[in-house]
Amino acid sequence: MATVHEPTVVGVAHFNAAEDAAALRGAMKGFGTDENAIIEILTSRSNAQRQAISQAFTHEYGRDIIEDLKSELGGHFEDVIVALMLPPAEYLCKELHHCMEGMGTDEKVLVEILCTRTKKEIAEIVEAYERLYNRPLAEHMCSETSGDFRRLLTLIVTGARDEEAGVDQARAAEAAQQLYDAGEAKWGTDEEIFNKILAHESFGQLRAIFEEYKNISGRTIEQAIKAEIAGELSEALSAIVECVENAAAWFAKRLRSSMQGGGTEDKALIRIIVNRSEIDLAAVKREYESLYDKTLQSDVAQGETSGDYRKALIALLGPA
Repeated sequence: MATVHEPTVVGVAHFNAAEDAAALRGAMKGFGTDENAIIEILTSRSNAQRQAISQAFTHEYGRDIIEDLKSELGGHFEDVIVALMLPPAEYLCKELHHCMEGMGTDEKVLVEILCTRTKKEIAEIVEAYERLYNRPLAEHMCSETSGDFRRLLTLIVTGARDEEAGVDQARAAEAAQQLYDAGEAKWGTDEEIFNKILAHESFGQLRAIFEEYKNISGRTIEQAIKAEIAGELSEALSAIVECVENAAAWFAKRLRSSMQGGGTEDKALIRIIVNRSEIDLAAVKREYESLYDKTLQSDVAQGETSGDYRKALIALLGPA
């Protein structure tokens, strides 16, 4: 995946878990809560540092810091803080579980989490999911999705992607021809070929395949997918393609759509900002500005986010 390592949160150099735990305990004790202290500490520590704070808190006070934070905070501000305190794979598992529970499934969340990760990240999510929910992610997902969309996600979740092999230009040309023959060159589309290639090949190999595709077809693979394939499968395949080419731009667009229209998709806004803050959020901000001619900070500040919730998100975004 064309993910550049440009985090906005890197943790602090002279870190002391016990001191931070004491400061957070102080911010929650007594009358009223010091939200600013909570924001200041937790948005500037890395996730590994937050896990150390959590352990120090339990060791020192015999309490669960997440439970204490939940009892003091509320609304979307609480959601951001809890998201920060969970290990990344566990947080994404909770989001996956939530999007599949109850009536209907939020396919957009499945696409955002599963189609944009490396093989290693998927393996961590799969392991954590079974540990948290006592059932395999693939099984839960299969019961909630159907058709070619289900087949694609199953290939991804079962770790079909070949991350080891180097880029083979001759094989790339061959795969590009297969994609062309399965889509534009025939009446009706053979989705299975698209699934197989886009779920199996490494991101480096896919980049080479997409270049070859353009040589054969004269259009980009995105244009072909949008023209040939519909619905959730089209969204999922497009997400893979865009993340192979520029993951930061894909997340910038997803953030934009979460803030457009009637009301903010707060879960998506929180999930992307928290999750990408230690990966490539600085690059996402840059792409956002070049796509929309506005900074991500200004859109978050002017959106429907309020008070401490907004403050926490803007702290994670780092300087404008």
